[in-house]
Amino acid sequence: MRITILTLFPEMVSEPLKHSIIAKALEKKIFEIEIINIRDFAMDKHRTADDYPYGGGAGMVMKPEPIFAAFDFLKQRSRNFVTVFMTPQGKVLTQKKVEELAKIDNLVLLCGHYEGVDERVRQALVDEELSIGDYILTGGELPALVLVDAVARCLPGVLGNEDSLVTESFSDELLDYPQYTRPSEYRGMKVPEVLLSGHHQNIAEWRREQAKLRTLARRPDLIK
Repeated sequence: MRITILTLFPEMVSEPLKHSIIAKALEKKIFEIEIINIRDFAMDKHRTADDYPYGGGAGMVMKPEPIFAAFDFLKQRSRNFVTVFMTPQGKVLTQKKVEELAKIDNLVLLCGHYEGVDERVRQALVDEELSIGDYILTGGELPALVLVDAVARCLPGVLGNEDSLVTESFSDELLDYPQYTRPSEYRGMKVPEVLLSGHHQNIAEWRREQAKLRTLARRPDLIK
């Protein structure tokens, strides 16, 4: 799988990818990440990539020319890719959508900035718009990293224990159950006895029940 990230600020994206599970997966070449600076496709010597909005208003809008030129560059290599625009106006990202995107061989993530992109970019180049929540960020770089992390975890070989993916929150539309580790008692707080029993069926039943209770208390909208 290849993920191409189009951004005005490559450093915001590249540095976090050098750490933890993602870095190890990239080193093993389980998947590939390509970061493209949209300013490299600007038409003037100042590498201008934004301008004032028609009709007035605060802020700047990303110009269409550099973005279209960047996509022209991508299409010279292959036209078989899916483009996702990270924007608060998009559908909220879910685990189901993450798993769908993980099956795409060539994924392009477009990161907006300032007041967003010229609408003609969205009309002509974007296949899907996604959001990581109902709030505003400076740009699409952090949401793109969230999406990369979530998608990478679904790829075979990225996680050390593939069973982790099955038992995590949202894997079966429930939040994850409480987790404990050593010591068995700390500052008067004890690990539930069932987890110390070694009885696998009882442990599984307890975890399932705790997942349901936690979901009902915190995210009742997930309960069918």
